[in-house]
Amino acid sequence: MKDNQFETIKKRDNNGLEYWSSRKLCDVLEYSDYRKFLNVIDKAKIACENSGEVIHNHFVHTDEMVKIGSGAERSIDTVYLSRYACYLIVQNSDPTKVVVAKGQTYFAIQTRRQEKTDNLIEDNNRIFLREEMKKHNTSLMQTASMAGVESFAIFQNAGYKGLYGGRTMQDIHTKKKLKKLKK
Repeated sequence: MKDNQFETIKKRDNNGLEYWSSRKLCDVLEYSDYRKFLNVIDKAKIACENSGEVIHNHFVHTDEMVKIGSGAERSIDTVYLSRYACYLIVQNSDPTKVVVAKGQTYFAIQTRRQEKTDNLIEDNNRIFLREEMKKHNTSLMQTASMAGVESFAIFQNAGYKGLYGGRTMQDIHTKKKLKKLKK
């Protein structure tokens, strides 16, 4: 989607976070009057709030400097929008416009891609942490063995009790309804 018009108007802030300008999005969505587009933004804000999101995390009001006919600059009100805000805006835009349908498709696909990426990152982190725990548990068992521990099961269960308020490994499995590990 390199040539996608929604992608071409996307910007990044100093932290690398993506955002869109409401004024540019207004043009892309073929609204001739920005004031009418503000009504769409207001509907999107309501949807944002009703979904439990914090509006100010997705809709940031700011002033942009634009050049006027004489070459001077003046300040105009603009809203910087997150991907989620854009998604809500295209969902609340005029459905008779082809560009709105394309925008709905674009933001739905991009949102799904982001979800998949987030899940992959989470899975990779979980695998990494599991491997780290294996290393630490191996080291712990070696140290315990050198210190004269004879029953690793009792030793390990004491560790669970210390971490989980006196609960044993079996108690934790029962409480969390975990299945037995296959050996």
